[in-house]
Amino acid sequence: MPKNQLKQRVKLTQLKAELFRALSNPVRIRILDELRIEELTVSEIKDRLELELPNISQQLSVLKANNLVCSRKQGVNIYYSCVDTRLFKLLDVAKEIFQAQLSDLQKTLK
Repeated sequence: MPKNQLKQRVKLTQLKAELFRALSNPVRIRILDELRIEELTVSEIKDRLELELPNISQQLSVLKANNLVCSRKQGVNIYYSCVDTRLFKLLDVAKEIFQAQLSDLQKTLK
């Protein structure tokens, strides 16, 4: 394999790992699930998840730093939305995998 292709594959692998690291927190996944439907303010996310504002802000910061969410200001409010809705497909596939594993485990226990 040419050296340039190898470097590209290594970089792509790094980027994948960074994406999964950004998704490794349950609160971040819950935030993304809320953003599936509509863009929301921090306060709206806080109310839906029933978590403290500093926690929500911290997790949004991580998602934003990893280019998974973006924000826009309207008046005094800042609205957050998902940058790329294909991310929801990834989360859905992960859910399907876990449900299949759980189903297999339940069958084994019976």
